[in-house]
Amino acid sequence: MKKELANHTMTEQILSLNAGRKVQPGDIVTVKVDLVYAHDGTAPLVISAIKDEIGLERFEPKTSVAFFIDHVAPASTVNAAEVHRKMRLLAKNNGINLYDVGRGICHQVAPEEGLVRPGYVVFGADSHTTTLGAFSSFATGVGSTDAVVAMLLGKNWLKVPEPVKIKFEGSIQKGVMGKDIALHLVGLFRAGSMTGKSLEFDNVDSISIDSRMTITNMATEVDADAAIMPTDKKLLNYYKFELGMEVEHITPGPRAEYADTVIVELNNLEPLVSAPPNVDNVHAVTEYEGVEVDQVFIGSCTNGRLEDLEIAARILNGKKVKTRCIVIPASIRVYQKALSMGIIDVLIKAGCVVGPPTCGPCVGAHLGLLASGETALSTSNRNFPGRMGHKDSKVFLASPATAAATAINGKITDPRGYL
Repeated sequence: MKKELANHTMTEQILSLNAGRKVQPGDIVTVKVDLVYAHDGTAPLVISAIKDEIGLERFEPKTSVAFFIDHVAPASTVNAAEVHRKMRLLAKNNGINLYDVGRGICHQVAPEEGLVRPGYVVFGADSHTTTLGAFSSFATGVGSTDAVVAMLLGKNWLKVPEPVKIKFEGSIQKGVMGKDIALHLVGLFRAGSMTGKSLEFDNVDSISIDSRMTITNMATEVDADAAIMPTDKKLLNYYKFELGMEVEHITPGPRAEYADTVIVELNNLEPLVSAPPNVDNVHAVTEYEGVEVDQVFIGSCTNGRLEDLEIAARILNGKKVKTRCIVIPASIRVYQKALSMGIIDVLIKAGCVVGPPTCGPCVGAHLGLLASGETALSTSNRNFPGRMGHKDSKVFLASPATAAATAINGKITDPRGYL
């Protein structure tokens, strides 16, 4: 079948191979699911469905299943602690991989642990599961019930989305990061515009793995079903040298057909911000330069990776922040690498508060909630009212470079003057 699919899109290739038959956009198909995961925000519904609705105390997962305790970790309330206890018990009794408090955010830890590979179909009980498309997989966010079906049967159904090609041209300019590319796409497409579509990226050689994850992470902000990066030399080297794995190649065929093709001129991009109250309210950072902020947050599944902490430390080195600045690595591996490189030391000396790997402030859970009337600049992915605390607070979204420059001045700042 692989030869038959050689000229098809990555979406069609992956879903055809996992369905056992050739598929095309619009088809309703049952596919083999290679990985299913949930976290402490969605696992309660998973557990309820398994135990209360289906009546199972013990079961044998029919595919790879992982639980992540990451959203409110460590537990900040008794209710959160109870959720964590139930997850640990279900995982222990049913052979589910459990990544407990301190391991990190699910979308970061899954690829670090080699749970996802090119060609996989991934169902995650979280909308930002699209992040894993950076590893040439069809990764999509699903409801908890669909996650349960995939856990128990090893398969589930979906509608094959229409592929949209996004081709990068030119080179990234100083001060521009993967987050700026992601915000550009969100502002271009607008929220909700990509329902029933998958985004496929081309000419990504110059874009780091960390930045690819940021771009695919925010694909869900335009409601894309999936966002897939091709298997290039950079990705093959990641698997070979970071994980010791040889993996399949997933690349689009030369005659692959797309519903639409969008060209992104990287040379023309500049640092951007998403202004409240909507993620697609995207503007050049210069339009909001000087707006005072009460808090800066660098972290989340969007921008808590090593590349992000490294650029923040580069800008903050030898300087002091003028507003509270919270930095949270996306995983313990990122934290350890940042420690060994001296990055954490630079951030602490600059006056940042460095927390344990967790989602924390991004979802308004803990470790940095906003009060009424406060304004934050965050590297996370959503900024609707109440996202990071009080409903009357405001959140601007930007890159780690912009966040670090903003922390130095206590107001939104173009990072290019610090690089």
